[in-house]
Amino acid sequence: MIDYALIWAGLIAFAVLAYIILDGFDLGIGIMFPFIKKKEDKETAMNTIAPIWDGNETWLVLGGGGLFAVFPLAYAIILPALYMPIILMLLGLIFRGVAFEFHWRARKSQHLWDKGFAIGSLVAALCQGIALGALVQGITVENRAYAGGWWDWLTPFSITTGIALVVGYVLLGSTWLNMKTTGSLQKQSRGIAKIAGIATFGFIGLISLWMIFIEQQYLHRWFDAPNIYYLFVVPVLVFIVGVSLFITLKRERDVSPFLLSISLFLLSYIGLAISLFPNLVPPSVSIWDAAAPDSSLKFLLVGSAFLLPIILAYTTYAYWVFRGKVKEGEAYH
Repeated sequence: MIDYALIWAGLIAFAVLAYIILDGFDLGIGIMFPFIKKKEDKETAMNTIAPIWDGNETWLVLGGGGLFAVFPLAYAIILPALYMPIILMLLGLIFRGVAFEFHWRARKSQHLWDKGFAIGSLVAALCQGIALGALVQGITVENRAYAGGWWDWLTPFSITTGIALVVGYVLLGSTWLNMKTTGSLQKQSRGIAKIAGIATFGFIGLISLWMIFIEQQYLHRWFDAPNIYYLFVVPVLVFIVGVSLFITLKRERDVSPFLLSISLFLLSYIGLAISLFPNLVPPSVSIWDAAAPDSSLKFLLVGSAFLLPIILAYTTYAYWVFRGKVKEGEAYH
């Protein structure tokens, strides 16, 4: 028998991961924008993402829309629990998009829109991390509904995960600019990547240890036999990828640091999935509890079978067309 709920959980997990990676590096560029001093370098940085940044957010719509359609119970619980960070995240994304466009149009107030671009990116990234932390630490559920308070999402752990994601996005953004630019901007981006890489590596370790004390489920998942014998490969790979990242940055490689930064996010995401499975809303609502009827899942799966390849093809084509270095003075706007 086909497990449609599990298939959909995988598809939504893939959409969320695609969003984190693809929109992560342009949010990271926005966060580090105030530290780029030369006007020419700012415009070069924006031009590296101008053809692709809005398409990257398609995956957020797919993940959120998929959750609403396929796992309505999870959607009905998560949204009330995380109203504030989600609303602030959306406002940040909207403000960032407006600021991005006005950067090229409003010459007299350009410096204000540049600040708006940075603030919008920072708020969006911070709130994404806070929402993730609030989900991981568990949501109070009674009678299939959210039973917690308005401020349950705001805890030291969720704030820490928010800051960690901001730092991680800076790592993605700086390694992206290292790959896509030359000259002073590439050199500065490489320096920022080294600092962000150390901080990201530290946050991964801190949050991983913290999670063990938040919920017994996470402790047993990683340390009970026989899990411990084969799951240890994940932290080992994280360590190897982290060391390789610093080596490639020191050797001034262009592409490798960005790919290794993506690998660091991928491994962290896999580790998170291992901790949470099979719960969609920790600690008690599983994938199958939250899923819509199989008839709905099958119907929606047919549509996704046509939609997903189109999105993947378009995304791949866009990145292929705009591949290579972006030099100072070259513009797409």
